[in-house]
Amino acid sequence: MIRPFGEAALLVELGSPERAQALAASLRAMPVHGMVEAVPGLETVLVELAQPGADPDALVPALEDRVASLSVASQPGREHVIPVVYDGPDLADVAAFTGLTTDEVVALHGAAELRVLFCGFAPGFAYLGDLPPRLRVDRLETPRTRTPAGAVAIAGRMSGIYPADLPGGWRVIGRTEQTLFDPRRDPPVMLLPGDRVRFEPAP
Repeated sequence: MIRPFGEAALLVELGSPERAQALAASLRAMPVHGMVEAVPGLETVLVELAQPGADPDALVPALEDRVASLSVASQPGREHVIPVVYDGPDLADVAAFTGLTTDEVVALHGAAELRVLFCGFAPGFAYLGDLPPRLRVDRLETPRTRTPAGAVAIAGRMSGIYPADLPGGWRVIGRTEQTLFDPRRDPPVMLLPGDRVRFEPAP
């Protein structure tokens, strides 16, 4: 489904992260006439128009053709191994909620190969999924006003790393020294959609 999103964008609903990432990559490689950017979400792509006031409906046929011919062959993406000290303030609670020991929580989180599904919330924040079902827990009932930079956290089917000191409601199970966002870097964000991430327990 393709529908207007505000006055200068279209939202394309794809039904899966893989299809959303494939369409975004296709549009970035070969933009359709009239667009300026394609931003993947979890199962959608936001297509921004090149000119405010342009008619979004004019892009729909070209986008429909692109979706119809979309190849969803898995892209390897870059691989990142991120060292984590598993001493987060919510680690014991996650173990209690899941019926696991803290060592089992660490082992499951470290054994999972996660994929960057999409980016958002803050510069450098990547939504990583899918977590093993046994590790899935709800968000905190009351979000923290400050979650420190480098905090490794989980919520639902996803894991993430806070790129800066930010408010947040995910359950923090560890921390890393990795810099997720650096405006002097090209690209400035470390994790991009399609990348693969594995967490490695650090001493």
